[in-house]
Amino acid sequence: MTAEVHHHDIVVVGASAGGVEALGELVAGLPADLPAAVFVVQHISPGSSGALPELLSHRGPLSAAHAIHGEPIVPGRIYVAPPDNHLTVRPGFMHVVRGPRENGHRPSVDALFRTASTAYGPRVIGVVLTGYLDCGTAGLLSIKARGGKAIVQDPGEAAAPTMPMSAIQHAEIDHIARLRDIPRLLGRLAREPVGPWPAHLPGVLGEVEGDEPGVGSEIVCPTCQGRLTETEVNGFQLFRCHVGHAFSMESVAAEQAEEVERALWAAARALEESATLAGRLAGTRDSGLNQRFAEKAEAQMRSAELIRRILLSGGVLARADAREAGEAAAGLEHKESPS
Repeated sequence: MTAEVHHHDIVVVGASAGGVEALGELVAGLPADLPAAVFVVQHISPGSSGALPELLSHRGPLSAAHAIHGEPIVPGRIYVAPPDNHLTVRPGFMHVVRGPRENGHRPSVDALFRTASTAYGPRVIGVVLTGYLDCGTAGLLSIKARGGKAIVQDPGEAAAPTMPMSAIQHAEIDHIARLRDIPRLLGRLAREPVGPWPAHLPGVLGEVEGDEPGVGSEIVCPTCQGRLTETEVNGFQLFRCHVGHAFSMESVAAEQAEEVERALWAAARALEESATLAGRLAGTRDSGLNQRFAEKAEAQMRSAELIRRILLSGGVLARADAREAGEAAAGLEHKESPS
């Protein structure tokens, strides 16, 4: 009995900053008889209007729509991840779920790529387009491990080149192509027969995909404060907590920077409120405590102003400001609070 011949009939595309324009150009060049289903994740805000499928349908010959949970996969159609939902692929159908964010995003490029690879192995073509940070790299590692194809937009023409650059640096890329050439390339690859599933998968793949824990990390999850484990493959570092939040090194640094900023603004607010209260108390207590409350109000307002200057300077203080911050901190540490 002749074995069934499969082709590259699953195309997964990930984009972030500048992606709407890039996706429009990509789908405009796709052949009307493309013998593959196309799945798209564009990083968008949870409150997005969700107009991307309509835009893509008008730009190219293939019909585009938001993916529906449990919907069967049909070749020649474009399935777009809905806002604030992951689009994941199973054999023959799709899942649309509100799972943990990955690299701070939901929908996640990596979640789509990873699940498509698990379900369809060498039949998958992964395409990484314009975007910041390094989303899509981990997903391409999964696709390549199972014999799929990897295409990356030429970083030199990308509106935001770091997503393509990260993929090129850490994954084995089959084609680095200009956006106008990718549709023709997809049309050709979709008609090529694929090889067998790899006989052996890299041992680290389970850690990359979250099926096995990595090495314990001293860093905590910036989303839920849970303990992170980390994995490294081809110089690419990936962190994951037990809940399922996942981060690359760059994305965890970005998330932690936002967390620090929120904490500093909260500290400035708390100091200003405390200083206001101390100032009011200074005018209502006997003369023996008035001075101490007034000093406390002055010290706290000075500390709040220093925090504001740190935030507005991007975390880089001039030497005099840094010295003043140290002196203020030392003064607050040794000053006895009024009772």
